[in-house]
Amino acid sequence: MIRERRNKAKLEMYYEKFVRDGVIDPNIHPWVAESWQRSQSLGVGKDSFHLNVKLSAEELAQRQAKYSTAIGFLDGLYEEIKEHFTTYNLSMLLFDQDIYVLKNYAMPFYQKTAGELEGARMREDDVGTSSVSIAYRHKVPFLMFGPEMWIKDCQGGDACSAPIIVDNQVKYVITVVSVQQNELPYSAVVALVLSIKYAMEQHLKLMASLTAKHTILDAVPLAVYHILPGGEVAYANKLGQSRLSGIVPPGSEDEGPKLSNVLLNYRHTPLYKGFLGIPSYNREVTWITPRKTYEDITTVVPLAGDDEDIDSIVAVSLPIEDLRTLVAHTAGYTSRYSLSSMIGTSTVFTAMQDKASRTARHDYHLLLQGEPGTGKQRLAHGIHQASSRAAGPLIAVKGGDLPPEVLEIELFGRGGSEAEGRPGKLELASGGTLFLDEVEKFSAALQEKLAEALETKQLSRVGETVVRPIDVRVIAACDSDLKRLVEKGVFSPRFYEIISRAVVRVPSLRARRDDLPGLANHIIEELAALHNLPVKQLEAAAAALIMEYDWPGNIKQLQGVVEQAFFRTNGSIITCADIVMPGEQGISKAWKEDKTAFIDAWKAAGGNISRLANMLDVSRVTLYRYLKKYGLDKE
Repeated sequence: MIRERRNKAKLEMYYEKFVRDGVIDPNIHPWVAESWQRSQSLGVGKDSFHLNVKLSAEELAQRQAKYSTAIGFLDGLYEEIKEHFTTYNLSMLLFDQDIYVLKNYAMPFYQKTAGELEGARMREDDVGTSSVSIAYRHKVPFLMFGPEMWIKDCQGGDACSAPIIVDNQVKYVITVVSVQQNELPYSAVVALVLSIKYAMEQHLKLMASLTAKHTILDAVPLAVYHILPGGEVAYANKLGQSRLSGIVPPGSEDEGPKLSNVLLNYRHTPLYKGFLGIPSYNREVTWITPRKTYEDITTVVPLAGDDEDIDSIVAVSLPIEDLRTLVAHTAGYTSRYSLSSMIGTSTVFTAMQDKASRTARHDYHLLLQGEPGTGKQRLAHGIHQASSRAAGPLIAVKGGDLPPEVLEIELFGRGGSEAEGRPGKLELASGGTLFLDEVEKFSAALQEKLAEALETKQLSRVGETVVRPIDVRVIAACDSDLKRLVEKGVFSPRFYEIISRAVVRVPSLRARRDDLPGLANHIIEELAALHNLPVKQLEAAAAALIMEYDWPGNIKQLQGVVEQAFFRTNGSIITCADIVMPGEQGISKAWKEDKTAFIDAWKAAGGNISRLANMLDVSRVTLYRYLKKYGLDKE
């Protein structure tokens, strides 16, 4: 609150009248009068200035560090105007929201040294009425004349205080004290305090906004740069700084990076074109530095000044290796199973599970061997999830699904233009795991090419010569004894040596017959959860029936039989009558010619393509053909 000049002799008389008789003169400002009454009731001494509550040196240092943004701003401002403070014998204090003195600028102030004041608390219950307590309580600037202050030692100077308000809260209080009022007009003191208040509030709001923006920019998976003419980087977010640290020449780490000096192809990048006013959006860019070559998807936006000349550019880039990981996760290339999701208590199974767990902790390539349908793919998922690469993608490629030349492109990618070129699974799996199923079906040439890529940790896409780094762990799976295939000369010894540093043998179901009931029940639980249906129970006789069979198709075969029984059972108990064992008469073959029979089977499978394929023992492709034939919606 800005006030007119008051007669100090009268103010002194009003003060003495109150402390002597307890009478408030009507000419006293009501806020001051209320504060006098509170000061008196609190028993605050009115003669001498004492600092009874004070932070320790360590506590003060912690607060000053916490509020360094405000202190730093005021330090810089004071350096510019300190001559004015000396000339007119002004003092300035910065208080925090608890009214502790964070910093004392200029002397004298209440005849106290800086060391005495800093860290002291100066609330109303500590020092009585002051401009600080009035400004803090009423959240407005307040000019207080000397005789209005509660303590007589402080009545020789006038003080103007202002709250520093951010987000509708008082964060600080700034106070300027003048002891030579005749030389400096009150309006000048008030103007100074109001100027500091406005500038400080704007600065703190800006810094809070910048902090939030920096936090956002550091959180996004993009490197963000603000670049000045000549290639000097004025700002880089966290990922950007990480990328820059890899290209700064040795010995110049303390200098700001100048991209025109460290990018060997600077004039051929979108950065150079950006300063010519040419923007670029989502372009694949290669950055060549003396240390390393990077590939990014980059956007460059020129920033024009008031004169419409390009003053700087903003560049946003996504490292291609990060994009591949992101695409891999988006495409569902993640682990769906853990090692604990594999069910079994038999000795042979638990030994396999323990070895898989130990192997997962290492990063070398490994080989899973076992009969078809034993669960090698689920085991690969579990090993990946238990490994240090769990956050990376898990990508599977099956050897028998594609012709050799197509499989090569699937693994290594294809070179060419931006429209034609694409990465292969080895690149997409970088930072994660590549599961190669039925690896024995890979061609000899492809085996050698894979061996070379895994040994050198780099590859070239099919049709190009650019060498690209890869960081991938391979889990290979084979239905037969791969070592014997090597001995017969039909599998690459070099590739075998790379992928067989650790070999995990997955037992067949006939080798772990005691696990069968538990496996069957686990399959039932998964089916119930997947389709939001009640869990069904396997009666003892049905469990015994399952244990009597050898299951040459292993878990995959067991899954199909249990799945059929689950959906065939109307009640909650699966009996022997509900189970159609392999080789027994199952669903009528009439479905191939009879639409009604097909629809019955379709309903029994709950409209699920994979389940119906198991029930009818045909491929999904065949089912799609019959769905089209009968005019049924495959969804």
